[in-house]
Amino acid sequence: METIRNWLLPLLPAAGQGVLLWPGVYPDGRPGPLALAAVLCALTVETAALGWRRTAPVRSLAGTLAAGVLGGLAWSDGYVGLGSLIALYSVAVRCPVPVMVRALAAVVGVEWVGAAVSEGLRAPLLSMMAVSLGTCVLCAGLGEARRQWLAGRLTAARRLAGAERARRLAGDQERRRLARELHDVSAHHLTSVVVTVDAALRLRDDRPELTAEALAFAERTGTETLTALQRLVGLLRDTGRPDHRPMSGRIEELVAGFGRLGRPVTARIPDDLAGPAAEAVHGIVREALTNALRYAPGAAARVDVRRVDGLLELTVENAPPRVTAQGAGGLGAGRGVAGMRERAASVGGGLTAGPTPEGGWRVRATLPDAAAARRPEETGWRRDVLREQRFADPALMLAAMLLSVAYVLADLEGWPGAARRAVLPELLLVCGLLVLHALPLLWRRRAPWAVFGAVLATAWAGPVAVVAVPLPSQVAQFLAAGTLVETLAVYAVAAYGPGAGRTWPAPAVTTLGAAGAVSAIACADGMVAGEPAGPADAVLLAFMLSVMAAPVFTAVWGAGLLVRRRRVRAVAYDDFAFASSMWQADRAAEAERQRLAATLR
Repeated sequence: METIRNWLLPLLPAAGQGVLLWPGVYPDGRPGPLALAAVLCALTVETAALGWRRTAPVRSLAGTLAAGVLGGLAWSDGYVGLGSLIALYSVAVRCPVPVMVRALAAVVGVEWVGAAVSEGLRAPLLSMMAVSLGTCVLCAGLGEARRQWLAGRLTAARRLAGAERARRLAGDQERRRLARELHDVSAHHLTSVVVTVDAALRLRDDRPELTAEALAFAERTGTETLTALQRLVGLLRDTGRPDHRPMSGRIEELVAGFGRLGRPVTARIPDDLAGPAAEAVHGIVREALTNALRYAPGAAARVDVRRVDGLLELTVENAPPRVTAQGAGGLGAGRGVAGMRERAASVGGGLTAGPTPEGGWRVRATLPDAAAARRPEETGWRRDVLREQRFADPALMLAAMLLSVAYVLADLEGWPGAARRAVLPELLLVCGLLVLHALPLLWRRRAPWAVFGAVLATAWAGPVAVVAVPLPSQVAQFLAAGTLVETLAVYAVAAYGPGAGRTWPAPAVTTLGAAGAVSAIACADGMVAGEPAGPADAVLLAFMLSVMAAPVFTAVWGAGLLVRRRRVRAVAYDDFAFASSMWQADRAAEAERQRLAATLR
């Protein structure tokens, strides 16, 4: 099936070109035998090159350009050469913007050189150059739009894959997180109990008055251990999200508790720590100071938390031990440093731990700063319109401008030179109005209704100019080329607007507005097709134009609605699948919490 899709498109232009080669079809006749062989060779090269447009788009474009040059030289009047436009579209879809711009320049350059060779430096050359530039820019813009859509789909697929992976690992990750929490809580409190009891046993002969105080402290710490475990069980049963209240006070209280165990601990902590990063800081400080108490009793310790470039830099460092660790030294399970690394990684940070040159121990962690991320100047999401539009919308706007101006230039080819020079200021004014008419298309995605209104408003600048300048009828008729812009505005409203229920008036309004503007332009000087015209003629002309334009605008509006429906359905499916995966991950984590809570209780 993929092979058929890949080769069907290249065969269509080849078949169309083959029809022109059939005897009696092309008015000017078939080329000679040698030229016919060259045309057939060009068709073969073009078809083969287009077959590689998906895997090697740049090489495919080079092949189609070579085939187009060969076919144009062999049969300049009858060789169509659409392969380069198809290959340019493929380059825009599958290559970055700089590559696409260079490819666009190459195609336009080849087209312009071919037009100059075939037409010479004559008036038709300008219109041919404008048409080729507009067509190439349009193909490149459509390809860029397709590339943006495919990139969005790929991002959604990766996001969904990440959610599926999180769903599969949710129970295991929750189990590991709770194991770290249980380890930290129990190790911290039980180490305090063991150190205190060990001190009471060693001091009972020399300083018996401290024994009662040490045992009382051990009793309070044991009670705190039970309370902490009960609180942990309660947290396991609570399915609510953790709050984001400042944790600086809890961390300072934790540090002060270690100071009461007889070791000098200094701390420097910001007073507004909050969020998951602050939870990680609390857990790392607790584990690091517990390890220092366990393996370096009596040594001074330092806790330092700083903000640097949107990050939290945590350092916990202790001096070399003053006495050899005894009672608490064997409590470790070998999971302390690994648990701290896992805790840092769970919030997107990193952690290192190792000895200092002085013989102590240092733990250093770098964590994202949640408080900095919530600052008002950084929380507002700003749409990057330039990156979203990139090339697609500017290319569409430029193509509409060029094709409208090309219509003017093509019609001027039959005018005598003196007649063109006589109305040159008016022609420049008409071209300026056509450019102004197409300019709002640059914002067609971000504000489709505003663009629609601006297009209709600028359409009526033509009748005003006809009356104010005034413009002769043979020049004012060129303003009808702006109807292409109205068509694109109707499509934008349907494709990027709020849906059929609120955009249905667009085709009718555009039909009446465009027909009225064209009729006003045609009748502003009292002449239609060189004949005197009155109000009844203007009404009749507007009615006829409305009858002809209504089906076109309605069809374009329907096409935009189909594109919008397809896009909305795809996005809704991605959002639903992602939300479903995340919901299942939450349920798996909750089930694991409930199971562990029951077991721990």
